[in-house]
Amino acid sequence: MNRFLRCIDCGEGFMKTPFDRCPEYGYDPHHPSESVQVIKRDDFEEFLTTHRGHRLEDLEVIENSFVSERNYLEPVKTSYLKATNSKKEKFILKRFRETSGEKVRYQVIPGDYFLECTGVEVQSEEITKQLRMEFRTHPFSESKTSRFLRLYRRIVEGIDIKKLERISGESSHPLEEFYKIDDMSLFYLLRNCRNIFKGVEYSGIEDFIYRHKDDGVLLLKATYRIQMIEKPKTKEEAAATVIPAEVKKGIRKG
Repeated sequence: MNRFLRCIDCGEGFMKTPFDRCPEYGYDPHHPSESVQVIKRDDFEEFLTTHRGHRLEDLEVIENSFVSERNYLEPVKTSYLKATNSKKEKFILKRFRETSGEKVRYQVIPGDYFLECTGVEVQSEEITKQLRMEFRTHPFSESKTSRFLRLYRRIVEGIDIKKLERISGESSHPLEEFYKIDDMSLFYLLRNCRNIFKGVEYSGIEDFIYRHKDDGVLLLKATYRIQMIEKPKTKEEAAATVIPAEVKKGIRKG
């Protein structure tokens, strides 16, 4: 785990990584014959110099606590991590930058966050497309497909998402998770499908359900939002905190 250093006085932080001393390369497109300039840098030493004389402490970053409101692959975004210090106090590490060429910065906020589930949905569009593709020769009628989707949604309404098995690696977004339907709900789905499909069609939909219940279009998609719980500063912390104007400009609400 990379070392994380918090400036108690400024509320800033720094994640020390093996890339802190990677050089920058300067190139002038108007003078292509000139050689590329190598600019040495040491981000960690720069942080220590900026915060010389300030109170610093190491924080332990909580593993697998990363969350963001934007896609994992989005280079410019605000994201959050959890951390604790030696006193077991909790902190939110706000990680951000405004352009892709800018260094990542950290703001350390006393407090915690949790994810609140805002909804669970059936992947109706994906299910419909998959049914059309797999049953191209003998397709189900639109009426039966609609009834199947309504049945599945009705069953899902009574499911407690906290009791389901989460399937990792299915989403490209930190606030989306996919879950496998539980065995009892699966039983209700199959039993009630007999009221929609008969004979060969029922055999087909039964096979379809078993093929896709674990890692396919029948997974349930849950959406979450980040809920922050910021810890108010004590009188001692408020009196000790001095943030210069240039630092304030760098710490913006994201």
